[in-house]
Amino acid sequence: MRIDIITVLPQLLDSPFAHSILKRAQSKGLAEIVVHNLRDYSSNKHKTVDDYPYGGGSGMVMMVEPFVLCIEKLKAERDYDEVIFMTPDGEVLNQSICNQLSTQKNFIVLCGHYKGIDNRIREHFVTREISIGDYVLSGGELPAAILVDAVVRLIPGVLSDETSALSDSFQGDLLDAPVYTRPAEFRGWKVPDILLSGNTPEIEKWRYEQSLERTRTRRPDLLED
Repeated sequence: MRIDIITVLPQLLDSPFAHSILKRAQSKGLAEIVVHNLRDYSSNKHKTVDDYPYGGGSGMVMMVEPFVLCIEKLKAERDYDEVIFMTPDGEVLNQSICNQLSTQKNFIVLCGHYKGIDNRIREHFVTREISIGDYVLSGGELPAAILVDAVVRLIPGVLSDETSALSDSFQGDLLDAPVYTRPAEFRGWKVPDILLSGNTPEIEKWRYEQSLERTRTRRPDLLED
Protein backbone atom coordinates (compact mmCIF):
# COMPACT_ATOMS: atom_id res chain seq x y z
CA MET A 1 0.00 0.00 0.00
CA ARG A 2 1.15 3.53 -0.79
CA ILE A 3 -0.26 6.52 1.09
CA ASP A 4 0.52 10.07 -0.06
CA ILE A 5 -0.15 12.89 2.38
CA ILE A 6 -0.33 16.51 1.25
CA THR A 7 0.33 19.07 3.98
CA VAL A 8 1.65 22.55 4.57
CA LEU A 9 3.49 21.32 7.68
CA PRO A 10 5.31 18.08 6.75
CA GLN A 11 7.51 18.27 9.85
CA LEU A 12 4.50 17.47 12.03
CA LEU A 13 4.40 14.00 10.48
CA ASP A 14 8.08 13.12 10.82
CA SER A 15 7.78 11.42 14.20
CA PRO A 16 4.51 9.44 13.88
CA PHE A 17 5.76 7.55 10.83
CA ALA A 18 9.33 6.99 12.05
CA HIS A 19 8.65 4.71 15.00
CA SER A 20 6.98 1.51 16.16
CA ILE A 21 4.48 -0.33 13.95
CA LEU A 22 4.42 2.24 11.13
CA LYS A 23 8.20 2.18 10.89
CA ARG A 24 8.21 -1.63 10.76
CA ALA A 25 5.47 -1.67 8.12
CA GLN A 26 7.60 0.54 5.89
CA SER A 27 10.81 -1.41 6.61
CA LYS A 28 9.04 -4.63 5.59
CA GLY A 29 7.89 -3.02 2.35
CA LEU A 30 4.24 -3.49 3.29
CA ALA A 31 3.44 0.23 3.33
CA GLU A 32 4.97 3.30 1.71
CA ILE A 33 4.06 6.62 3.31
CA VAL A 34 5.11 9.72 1.37
CA VAL A 35 4.59 13.23 2.73
CA HIS A 36 4.42 16.14 0.26
CA ASN A 37 5.01 19.78 1.14
CA LEU A 38 2.13 21.79 -0.33
CA ARG A 39 4.34 24.88 -0.60
CA ASP A 40 6.39 23.11 -3.27
CA TYR A 41 3.36 23.50 -5.55
CA SER A 42 2.78 27.20 -4.95
CA SER A 43 3.25 29.31 -8.08
CA ASN A 44 4.35 32.54 -6.40
CA LYS A 45 7.78 33.47 -5.07
CA HIS A 46 6.60 33.63 -1.45
CA LYS A 47 5.25 30.05 -1.60
CA THR A 48 1.87 31.26 -0.41
CA VAL A 49 -0.84 28.59 -0.09
CA ASP A 50 -3.65 30.58 1.53
CA ASP A 51 -5.67 33.75 0.88
CA TYR A 52 -8.62 35.73 2.23
CA PRO A 53 -12.08 34.18 1.76
CA TYR A 54 -14.38 35.55 -0.92
CA GLY A 55 -17.37 37.24 0.64
CA GLY A 56 -15.42 38.37 3.68
CA GLY A 57 -15.21 36.78 7.10
CA SER A 58 -12.46 35.78 9.47
CA GLY A 59 -9.62 33.38 8.81
CA MET A 60 -7.73 32.31 5.71
CA VAL A 61 -8.59 29.69 3.11
CA MET A 62 -6.15 27.27 1.50
CA MET A 63 -5.87 27.95 -2.22
CA VAL A 64 -7.10 25.62 -4.93
CA GLU A 65 -4.06 25.66 -7.25
CA PRO A 66 -1.33 24.10 -5.04
CA PHE A 67 -3.56 21.18 -4.07
CA VAL A 68 -4.66 20.58 -7.64
CA LEU A 69 -1.10 20.65 -9.01
CA CYS A 70 0.09 18.16 -6.40
CA ILE A 71 -2.89 15.82 -6.81
CA GLU A 72 -2.62 15.85 -10.59
CA LYS A 73 1.12 15.11 -10.45
CA LEU A 74 0.51 12.12 -8.20
CA LYS A 75 -2.37 10.83 -10.31
CA ALA A 76 -0.19 11.00 -13.42
CA GLU A 77 2.24 8.58 -11.74
CA ARG A 78 -0.22 5.93 -10.46
CA ASP A 79 -3.87 5.12 -9.88
CA TYR A 80 -5.46 5.96 -6.54
CA ASP A 81 -8.46 4.33 -4.92
CA GLU A 82 -9.39 7.39 -2.85
CA VAL A 83 -8.54 11.04 -2.31
CA ILE A 84 -9.41 11.62 1.34
CA PHE A 85 -9.88 15.00 3.01
CA MET A 86 -9.57 15.09 6.79
CA THR A 87 -12.32 17.44 7.98
CA PRO A 88 -14.54 17.82 11.07
CA ASP A 89 -17.67 17.65 8.89
CA GLY A 90 -16.76 14.31 7.29
CA GLU A 91 -17.98 10.83 8.21
CA VAL A 92 -16.65 9.87 11.63
CA LEU A 93 -13.79 7.40 11.43
CA ASN A 94 -14.61 3.93 12.74
CA GLN A 95 -13.22 0.42 12.51
CA SER A 96 -15.37 -0.44 9.50
CA ILE A 97 -13.88 2.44 7.50
CA CYS A 98 -10.36 1.38 8.52
CA ASN A 99 -11.08 -2.19 7.43
CA GLN A 100 -12.27 -0.95 4.04
CA LEU A 101 -9.27 1.29 3.47
CA SER A 102 -6.82 -1.44 4.52
CA THR A 103 -7.80 -3.45 1.42
CA GLN A 104 -6.94 -0.62 -0.98
CA LYS A 105 -3.73 -0.24 -2.92
CA ASN A 106 -3.13 3.53 -2.88
CA PHE A 107 -4.81 6.62 -1.48
CA ILE A 108 -4.10 10.31 -0.99
CA VAL A 109 -4.79 12.23 2.22
CA LEU A 110 -5.29 16.01 2.20
CA CYS A 111 -4.56 18.01 5.34
CA GLY A 112 -6.40 21.30 5.71
CA HIS A 113 -5.40 24.32 7.77
CA TYR A 114 -6.68 27.74 8.70
CA LYS A 115 -10.39 28.17 7.87
CA GLY A 116 -10.40 25.23 5.46
CA ILE A 117 -9.65 24.46 1.82
CA ASP A 118 -11.18 25.99 -1.29
CA ASN A 119 -14.38 24.01 -1.84
CA ARG A 120 -13.54 23.36 -5.50
CA ILE A 121 -10.93 20.85 -4.33
CA ARG A 122 -13.65 18.97 -2.48
CA GLU A 123 -16.02 19.17 -5.42
CA HIS A 124 -13.63 17.97 -8.13
CA PHE A 125 -10.98 15.78 -6.45
CA VAL A 126 -11.99 14.52 -3.02
CA THR A 127 -13.72 11.13 -3.04
CA ARG A 128 -14.12 10.68 0.70
CA GLU A 129 -14.22 13.03 3.70
CA ILE A 130 -13.30 11.69 7.13
CA SER A 131 -13.46 13.18 10.64
CA ILE A 132 -11.85 11.82 13.80
CA GLY A 133 -14.51 13.40 16.01
CA ASP A 134 -16.81 16.32 16.64
CA TYR A 135 -14.14 18.87 17.45
CA VAL A 136 -11.76 21.15 15.57
CA LEU A 137 -7.96 20.91 15.52
CA SER A 138 -5.41 23.35 14.15
CA GLY A 139 -4.88 21.24 11.05
CA GLY A 140 -5.37 17.88 9.42
CA GLU A 141 -1.94 16.41 10.17
CA LEU A 142 -2.80 14.70 13.45
CA PRO A 143 -6.06 13.26 12.04
CA ALA A 144 -4.08 12.02 9.02
CA ALA A 145 -1.57 10.31 11.29
CA ILE A 146 -4.40 8.65 13.21
CA LEU A 147 -6.03 7.45 10.00
CA VAL A 148 -2.78 6.04 8.63
CA ASP A 149 -1.94 4.25 11.89
CA ALA A 150 -5.42 2.72 12.14
CA VAL A 151 -5.32 1.49 8.54
CA VAL A 152 -1.71 0.32 8.14
CA ARG A 153 -1.78 -1.90 11.25
CA LEU A 154 -4.52 -3.94 9.54
CA ILE A 155 -2.38 -4.84 6.52
CA PRO A 156 -1.50 -8.57 6.68
CA GLY A 157 2.03 -9.03 7.96
CA VAL A 158 2.35 -5.67 9.71
CA LEU A 159 1.57 -7.00 13.19
CA SER A 160 3.61 -9.94 14.45
CA ASP A 161 0.39 -11.67 15.56
CA GLU A 162 -2.07 -11.22 12.70
CA THR A 163 -5.01 -12.27 14.86
CA SER A 164 -4.32 -9.37 17.21
CA ALA A 165 -5.95 -6.74 14.97
CA LEU A 166 -8.98 -8.95 14.46
CA SER A 167 -9.66 -9.06 18.20
CA ASP A 168 -9.36 -5.31 18.81
CA SER A 169 -12.20 -3.22 20.14
CA PHE A 170 -14.85 -2.38 17.51
CA GLN A 171 -14.07 -5.45 15.41
CA GLY A 172 -17.47 -7.14 15.37
CA ASP A 173 -19.03 -4.01 16.92
CA LEU A 174 -17.93 -4.94 20.44
CA LEU A 175 -15.39 -3.41 22.79
CA ASP A 176 -12.47 -5.64 23.69
CA ALA A 177 -12.54 -7.74 26.86
CA PRO A 178 -10.26 -6.86 29.82
CA VAL A 179 -6.68 -8.09 29.40
CA TYR A 180 -4.07 -9.14 31.99
CA THR A 181 -0.43 -10.28 32.09
CA ARG A 182 2.15 -11.38 34.68
CA PRO A 183 2.24 -11.48 37.64
CA ALA A 184 -0.95 -13.41 38.38
CA GLU A 185 -1.27 -11.55 41.69
CA PHE A 186 -0.07 -8.06 42.62
CA ARG A 187 -0.86 -6.39 45.96
CA GLY A 188 -3.67 -8.87 46.38
CA TRP A 189 -5.19 -8.02 43.00
CA LYS A 190 -5.69 -11.29 41.19
CA VAL A 191 -6.11 -12.18 37.54
CA PRO A 192 -9.49 -13.92 36.97
CA ASP A 193 -9.08 -17.64 37.54
CA ILE A 194 -10.62 -18.53 34.19
CA LEU A 195 -7.68 -16.95 32.35
CA LEU A 196 -5.26 -19.21 34.23
CA SER A 197 -7.27 -22.37 33.65
CA GLY A 198 -5.97 -23.28 30.19
CA ASN A 199 -9.55 -24.08 29.13
CA THR A 200 -9.60 -22.31 25.78
CA PRO A 201 -13.36 -22.69 25.00
CA GLU A 202 -14.31 -21.37 28.44
CA ILE A 203 -11.80 -18.52 28.16
CA GLU A 204 -13.24 -17.48 24.80
CA LYS A 205 -16.76 -17.66 26.25
CA TRP A 206 -15.66 -15.47 29.18
CA ARG A 207 -14.03 -12.96 26.86
CA TYR A 208 -17.15 -12.71 24.73
CA GLU A 209 -19.34 -12.18 27.79
CA GLN A 210 -16.96 -9.53 29.10
CA SER A 211 -16.91 -7.79 25.71
CA LEU A 212 -20.68 -7.81 25.56
CA GLU A 213 -21.04 -6.43 29.09
CA ARG A 214 -18.38 -3.78 28.58
CA THR A 215 -20.06 -2.67 25.35
CA ARG A 216 -23.50 -2.64 26.97
CA THR A 217 -22.17 -0.49 29.83
CA ARG A 218 -19.87 1.89 27.97
CA ARG A 219 -21.15 2.02 24.39
CA PRO A 220 -24.75 0.77 24.26
CA ASP A 221 -25.16 2.57 20.93
CA LEU A 222 -23.04 -0.16 19.30
CA LEU A 223 -25.69 -2.73 20.20
CA GLU A 224 -28.73 -0.78 19.03
CA ASP A 225 -28.97 -2.55 15.68
